[in-house]
Amino acid sequence: MPVIAVSSMFFHEYRCEEIFSFVSASGLNGIEFWLETPHFWLRNCPVGEVTACMQSHPEIPTINVHAPILDLNPCSINPRVAAVSIGYAVRSIRLAEQLGAGVLTVHPGRRTAKRPPSDADFKRFDHFIAVLRDAALKTDQKIGIENMEHIVNSLLCTPARVRALLDDEPWLHFTLDVSHAMAGSPDEVFTYIELCADRLVNVHLSRVEAKRLHLPLDRSEDMARVVGALRDCGYTGPITLEIDDLNFDRTLTSPEKVAILNADRAFLAQLLG
Repeated sequence: MPVIAVSSMFFHEYRCEEIFSFVSASGLNGIEFWLETPHFWLRNCPVGEVTACMQSHPEIPTINVHAPILDLNPCSINPRVAAVSIGYAVRSIRLAEQLGAGVLTVHPGRRTAKRPPSDADFKRFDHFIAVLRDAALKTDQKIGIENMEHIVNSLLCTPARVRALLDDEPWLHFTLDVSHAMAGSPDEVFTYIELCADRLVNVHLSRVEAKRLHLPLDRSEDMARVVGALRDCGYTGPITLEIDDLNFDRTLTSPEKVAILNADRAFLAQLLG
């Protein structure tokens, strides 16, 4: 069975052991554990508790990790903010190793001001990548950098830019965020797949509707086309449901969240055979 996972932040308000039980009830066999999951992050990252959850749920054999991004920006114009952000990214590599993660996903940062990135911003980005490279070359951990949505201060939001970065950094991999790609153009996601499939190690899959990102798949024809393109290019890695519960008109209960994931899992299973 292909790995169909969900971001732990869909259940952000619950304890780690509850999150794993909900993922299990959803019939999923993977989880992308955000280090900023509050029950983990606000208690100084107790790795042992998460590994214990994994041992208690052998039906969820695959775990990936998402590096922290809230309040952080490795390309910040404030050198202290940049240093702290880069430090957390490097620490995430060690945490991902301890959790036995297959993939660590990182964000590329952004220009602090809401203006097009300048040469100085790209120099800060290059420094971030250089520090990541030094850390990555000392480990077998796969690091996937994620494409961002098309907003004015994005540093990595086009297929060509991602491809150029991957060509320059042979150690680096790619996490495709489908919502980020499709928010700019419904067809751009297919260009990402065409250009970057050889380095693709994780897919954040969610639907876009009326400028709202990270929605459930809801048996969307657009999502079926994306999954078909991934299948046709030979991608066999994890597909991670990344759903933002703030996009709903009310607070969802845990059974409602589990039902959403069950429906999306069944849809993906049908598409993936």
